[in-house]
Amino acid sequence: MFDWMVWTTPVAVFFSCIVLMLAVMTVWEMKSPTTLRKGWLPMQTTRGDRLFVGLLSAAYINLAFIGLAGQLQEWLHLEEEPSIWWGTGLSALVLLLVMRRG
Repeated sequence: MFDWMVWTTPVAVFFSCIVLMLAVMTVWEMKSPTTLRKGWLPMQTTRGDRLFVGLLSAAYINLAFIGLAGQLQEWLHLEEEPSIWWGTGLSALVLLLVMRRG
């Protein structure tokens, strides 16, 4: 069923985290409905809005990291391309920042 996609460990962890976040946010929303809040994003947002913006940001950061891995290897004079875990970690930090301060 999933043969069309290369399921490496980082990819599986990334998608598993997304599924887990959606499940936790659903339960949290049912237990404690959210209210609008103004953070540093240019609009009032709910937890779900911030999760959506954070997930989009995380996906774009991962795609950019994958696309720039060869260039990073060249620029930083590395022996091999940097691990995808660096991009995953950076995207997780951005997601946490958007959820907390956005």
